[in-house]
Amino acid sequence: MKIRLVGLLLLLLPLLVLAGPLKPGHDAVASAQPYATQAGMQVMAEGGNAFDAAVAVSAALSVVEPYSSGIGGGGFWLLHDAKTGKDVMVDGREYAPAAATATMYQDKNGNVIEGASLNGPLSAGIPGEVAALAYINQHYGKLTFAQDLAPAIKLARDGFPLDPRFHGMLVSREDKLKQWPAAWKAFYPNGVVPPTGYILKQPDLANTLESIAKHGAAAFYTGTLAREMVDAVRANGGIWSLEDLRDYQIKLRTPLSGDYRGMKIITVAPPSSGGIVMLEALNILSGFDLTHDSELMRKHLIIEAMRFAFRDRAEYLGDPDFVQMPLKRLLSPYYAAGLRAAILPGKATPSNDLAPVTPEAPESQHTTSIAVMDKNGNLVGGTFTVNFRFGSGFMPPHTGVILNDEMDDFVSKPGVPNGFGLVGNSANEIAPHKRPLSSMMPTFLYTTRGLAILGTPGGSRIISMVLLGTLDYFNGGDAQSIVSLPRYHMQYLPDTVFYEPGAFTKDEITGLGNMGYRLEETRPYGNMQSITWDYKGDKVTAAADPRDVGTAQVK
Repeated sequence: MKIRLVGLLLLLLPLLVLAGPLKPGHDAVASAQPYATQAGMQVMAEGGNAFDAAVAVSAALSVVEPYSSGIGGGGFWLLHDAKTGKDVMVDGREYAPAAATATMYQDKNGNVIEGASLNGPLSAGIPGEVAALAYINQHYGKLTFAQDLAPAIKLARDGFPLDPRFHGMLVSREDKLKQWPAAWKAFYPNGVVPPTGYILKQPDLANTLESIAKHGAAAFYTGTLAREMVDAVRANGGIWSLEDLRDYQIKLRTPLSGDYRGMKIITVAPPSSGGIVMLEALNILSGFDLTHDSELMRKHLIIEAMRFAFRDRAEYLGDPDFVQMPLKRLLSPYYAAGLRAAILPGKATPSNDLAPVTPEAPESQHTTSIAVMDKNGNLVGGTFTVNFRFGSGFMPPHTGVILNDEMDDFVSKPGVPNGFGLVGNSANEIAPHKRPLSSMMPTFLYTTRGLAILGTPGGSRIISMVLLGTLDYFNGGDAQSIVSLPRYHMQYLPDTVFYEPGAFTKDEITGLGNMGYRLEETRPYGNMQSITWDYKGDKVTAAADPRDVGTAQVK
């Protein structure tokens, strides 16, 4: 009997180690804006948990970072409930209005109308962020919705000083926002771009947030506010209806689970493509021992894995409520083994040699991401957006809400290239109440050493950034190294490897060129947020991307 018991304990030991200690004993937040990070820490200090903090951070970003996210947009929130051990994906992605059609951005000759899916209310999907935040608060939070929204309301009412980034966004989008009087008045109060340090107050947005705090999500999706938004949208060429808002619901989706050489990965499912693409790439890479390869060979193999996985993204992925996808095959280790066998050790695979697919819609890099952990071990990763900078640019009068231009994430017409060169087919074609494909992918990582939360904005480059961050954590990295490491990206088409300064050495650039790669250096990109918890010593670290103005706090 004793022998059997010892044997059972030996079998369970890896699982017990993987589970780690029960509680980290620290609260932590990382976000793209200092005021948002402070909002999350504030509500946890007031007795809230990580879910309350995630609501507070998300709402505060609506105020201080409206060029990237807001309650006029949507996104995905990945939750881990420490009490039950369960993970859930809250899909607050926008959906197309009921009057939307596959050809709505084409002229009578079938040509795509330039800018039609990017500017003005016709480009706006039905927002999902308010519904998502209300759900998270109601089902997981400890505080009231009003308590969670209080920091955002105060920021909107009392104002905050413009930082250089916000100022630069207003400069770059002046012509776009000038088309819409409410947005122009809200962000250019004296008819000019306000200077850095100017205290920007948003009383209309404060009133809207107060109404939501008092009456819940219903204040946004029904009643006076909903009618004001619909009337303004329709008066300016949009196709929203009261029924579109009334009928919007978040989707609860089962997160994807994968394994890379013993590291457990929890990430988001479609309509995000990110989880599928990263897990497929990691399955390909799992057959190589990257730790024993040269740095040049390691990068070659990672780039090839990106190429094959992005090619499948283009052909197969879309809204799971509308499209049948071969997810089991895409995530199969046997399928990955077949792709792995096609990778040559010293030669790039020309993308034209792979089965072709038709181009798809662009995806904005102007998104935001958060990471939150509380002292009890509850976790939240969130990535959300209004799509391109300041979304559609349209603000319904008296609401303070910038509407997204998320309809541009659909395919306006199969076969037409997009601004980022992404490719796809009719799986991501416009349809009523369909959700556009996304790359947003907050992710949890678990090893015997500890766990990590990570996520980033960056359009299609989100996937490669999270992939590289995941490999860094697997190799012993922490929150700071995850968000700081130089980045490179390959997305099948265009057949080009984009890389930040410092991502490759001169010898690696020469070596990759000799393998047949076309390389293009870019400006630094992304704005990753991460939290890591090392079980040994209960060490919690949080980090915001050094490329931008975000902050991280641990207490």
